[in-house]
Amino acid sequence: MNELMSQAIDLMVAGMGFVFVFLIVLVLATLLMSKLITRFSSPEPATPARASRAKKPSAPASVDPDVAEAIKKAIAQFRSRHKK
Repeated sequence: MNELMSQAIDLMVAGMGFVFVFLIVLVLATLLMSKLITRFSSPEPATPARASRAKKPSAPASVDPDVAEAIKKAIAQFRSRHKK
C-alpha cells in the first residue's frame, strides 16, 4: 500500500509539473506573438472625430403622419406596461 501511494504522488507531481510548464510556455508564446504583431503590423488609420451626439437624427420627410402617430402610441403603450 505504501508503494502504491508513493507512485500515485509521483504521478501527480509529474502531471502537475507538465501542466505548469505547458502554461508557462503558452504565456511566453502569447507574449511573443503579441510583440511580433505590434512590431510588424501597419499602423491604424486615424479615425475622424465624431460629430456632436446632442443632435437627434431627424425622421425622413416621407414618413406618413398616421404611421408616426401609430408608432408613438405603440411606444407609449409599451412603456406604460413595462414601467419599473
